[in-house]
Amino acid sequence: MEINREKLKQQHAKELKMFEENHPKSKALYQEASNYLLQGVPLNWMVRWSSAYPITVVEAKGAHLKCVDGMDYIDFCLGDTGSMVGHAVDASVKAISEQVKKGTTFMLPTEDATWVGKELQRRFGLKYWQFTTSATDANRFALRMARAIFRAKGDTKRSKVLAFNFCYHGSVDETLGMVTPEGKTTFRKGNIGQCIDPSVMTKFIEWNDVDALEEALKDEDVIAVICEPVMTNMGIIHPDPGYHDALRALTRKYGTYLLIDETHTICTGIGGYTREYGLEPDIITAGKTLASGIPVGIWGVSEEFGKLCQPVFDSVYGFAKGVGGTLAANALTMAALRATLSEILTEDYYKRNIALATRFNEGVQSVIKEFDLPWNTKQLGLRTEYWFKKEPARNGAEAYYHTDLELDWYMHLASLNRGVLMTPFHNMALICGSTTEADVDKHTAVFREIVQNIL
Repeated sequence: MEINREKLKQQHAKELKMFEENHPKSKALYQEASNYLLQGVPLNWMVRWSSAYPITVVEAKGAHLKCVDGMDYIDFCLGDTGSMVGHAVDASVKAISEQVKKGTTFMLPTEDATWVGKELQRRFGLKYWQFTTSATDANRFALRMARAIFRAKGDTKRSKVLAFNFCYHGSVDETLGMVTPEGKTTFRKGNIGQCIDPSVMTKFIEWNDVDALEEALKDEDVIAVICEPVMTNMGIIHPDPGYHDALRALTRKYGTYLLIDETHTICTGIGGYTREYGLEPDIITAGKTLASGIPVGIWGVSEEFGKLCQPVFDSVYGFAKGVGGTLAANALTMAALRATLSEILTEDYYKRNIALATRFNEGVQSVIKEFDLPWNTKQLGLRTEYWFKKEPARNGAEAYYHTDLELDWYMHLASLNRGVLMTPFHNMALICGSTTEADVDKHTAVFREIVQNIL
C-alpha cells in the first residue's frame, strides 16, 4: 500500500494546528527567547524538530519528560543518545551531586580517573585512554595523533583520512564531505563555513564496498580509516558479513590505522560493537552517554599506538597544542563516568533493554506488515529505527536517496502530539532502564494510528 500524499498534506496541517493549540507556553517562551538567542534557541539543532517551535522542557526522569504546557512524553529520543541511560538516574545523580560539593575541575587527576581507565581497558580491550569534552574532540585528537606519528616517522606522503559516504563523526572537518554518484569527493550539503575542499583532506567511499576500500588504501597516503562499526547516521546500516574482516586486513596490509567510533554503537553492549563482535581497532572513540549526559569524550589506543604517542608528546615544548582542553577530564566528568560504568551500563542493563528494543521493533514491523508498506526496520542493541524503503540500505547513499522529509516531519509531529518523542534527525528510538513494556506498546498503537491516517 502507498501513502496518500494528499491525505498526508491535510493531516500534517491538522497536526501543526493541534501542536500550537496544546503548546501556548512553549510558543511564548520561544518568541521571548528569539530576542536574545539566535533562532530563539541556545543551540541551532533545537529548532530541527518537526513542530513550528520546540517544546520547552521543565523536567525529565527515567524515560519520561514534561514540558511547560503540562504534557508528559515517553522519551525515545533520550538526547539523541546523550541520555541513553535515562534521565536523572539515581546512581549518576548521587555521584554528580557529591562531586559538585568537592569541586568540579582542577586540571589535575582524581582517583576516579584511574578506575575509569582500567574499566575502559577491560570493556574495549585497548591499553591506553584519554578524555575530552565531546566525541567530536576525541575523533579530532585521535586523528591528529595518528598524523603526528606518521610525521615523526618521516612519512610525509600520508596526509589523508578515509571516511564513508554520509557518515557522522561530529564536526570533525575531515569527515564533513561526501562522494558524488560519479565518484568525486565534494562538500556535503549543510556544512557551514568549511574552508578547505574535503578532497584535500579525505577520501570518501561507500560503506560495504571492499573493492573501493582497497582502491582508496593502495596508494598508502591514508593515515587512518574512521568509521562507525555500524553506520547510524542514515538509519542503521549493518556491515555485510565479512566486511569488518576485510577492513581490518586491508588497513594492516597498507599500513593504515583503524579508528572505530562507538559513540552511537555503544547501544550494542558494554564494550560497544567492538567487544560484541571481536573487532581489533587501533583506536576507539566514544562519548555522549558514558557520563549520563555530562559532556564527555573518550579515545583509547592499542599498546603499540600508545608507545608511539609518547615521543610525540616528549617532543612538545610546554603543552600539546590542538590536543586537550582546560575542561577535559575534569573531576565532575570522571565521577559521572565512574557511576555510569559501574552502576548503570551493566550486562543486565543491556540484556533487559535489548529485549524491549526487540519488542519495539516487532511492533513497528507488525504495522508495516498489516498495511503492506514499502518500509523496513533495523535494530542494533537497544536502538531501533524504521526507514521509508522496502529493502534495507547497504550504504549511506542508498539510504539518503530514499529519504522522505515530508513523511518524516509528519511522523515525528504526529507522534509528539500523542505523547511520544522520537529522535528528530531519524526515525530512531532508544530504550533505557526506565522504559516499560507499556511505553513500547503505546508507541506501537500511536504508530498504527498515525500511519492509518495517511493511507
